[in-house]
Amino acid sequence: MKFGVVVFPGSNCDADMIHALRDDLGYEVTALWHKDRDLSMFSTSDCIVLPGGFSYGDYLRCGAIARFSPMMQSVVSFSEKGGKVLGVCNGFQILCEAGLLPGVLLRNENMKFICKNVYIKGTDGVPLKIPIAHGEGRFYADAETLELLETNGQVIYRYCDENGELSAGANPNGSLNNIAGITNARGNVFGMMPHPERACNEQLSNLDGRKVLKDLLVNAAVPA
Repeated sequence: MKFGVVVFPGSNCDADMIHALRDDLGYEVTALWHKDRDLSMFSTSDCIVLPGGFSYGDYLRCGAIARFSPMMQSVVSFSEKGGKVLGVCNGFQILCEAGLLPGVLLRNENMKFICKNVYIKGTDGVPLKIPIAHGEGRFYADAETLELLETNGQVIYRYCDENGELSAGANPNGSLNNIAGITNARGNVFGMMPHPERACNEQLSNLDGRKVLKDLLVNAAVPA
């Protein structure tokens, strides 16, 4: 399995993601410049990652300009063929702007930038400590879309406390239903606000991010 990490003007977590995937997890990784289009070196068993940062300075809206980049047009086509795509933080915002994931990311409920460790849990119910760093991380969708996400099992991570309990106090940004990450209906495009790449190295005293990346991208079955 190979990974491609897209680099936009303003990306600031691309090197972190490349280091986590290549040096901590041992996978082949290629940096992809936003003005390029070529994804011919990747198959649908591989994954393209949109990292965190402030693509194009977050002008207009977070991710609103990046969605029009040449590489994103190729990423859309790649996902339509069944290839895996992961967007983290600003990458999640880009995926929503591009229509690859439903919903939007709004200003945090407290109107402040938040940078700290939080706990999230997936469908296995295991609480994981993962860092967040965002000002616009509040997931929002209309009632119909939210119901579809819940009914179809498209919520992949929710904010929780260290014991795995869901509560308003464990929700750092006011996201609806404590949503920290979602997938598309097909199950090959993933978006999440927490940064698993920042919890993959023993020197950081936290390896929970390795479980996130492996569960989503390595261990999951390739969609048909």
